[in-house]
Amino acid sequence: MTSSPAHSPAALCGLLAEEDRLRVYAAVVLGAQGLTAIEAATGLPARAVAAAVGRLQQGGLLGVVDGAPHADVEVFKDSVRAHAATPATVEPMDPDRQRDQILRTFVVDGRLTQMPAAHGKRMVVLEHIASSFEPGIRYPEREVNAVLRAWFDDYAALRRYLVDSDLLSRADGTYWRSGGPVVL
Repeated sequence: MTSSPAHSPAALCGLLAEEDRLRVYAAVVLGAQGLTAIEAATGLPARAVAAAVGRLQQGGLLGVVDGAPHADVEVFKDSVRAHAATPATVEPMDPDRQRDQILRTFVVDGRLTQMPAAHGKRMVVLEHIASSFEPGIRYPEREVNAVLRAWFDDYAALRRYLVDSDLLSRADGTYWRSGGPVVL
């Protein structure tokens, strides 16, 4: 017995949202065979068991094998597979595949998770972050800190890395972008 695409995960959960049906389904899954065994396992009256079995059969969660209700546990996997959302197309963070992979490793949800230890990887990440600043614009330190804080909690260390890597320059409390690739 397999589920049809009409059985959405929400519909299947809805079938089990009513306590009597949930108890009956659980009893069958745990091995209760026949209405009398289900009644004993659930403590429900025969009428409630019969109604729940009928509704669960109609909904595709129970079938009949050798005259007894049988649980179709594969229906959940089948339903999720049939109704799975297609993964969203992810925009690359960098057109170069290797640089993009490095950025995806260290930048998650727009935040730097950790500073890469390897110099080459660190430079890829720092160049990406440096692109947050427009070339030719001078920024006061508090604006630089605000931009960098959005990237990483230790914004002061990140600022030092950018300056030490010649991606940002500073003088008299102002900073400007002095390195890294410029996207036109």
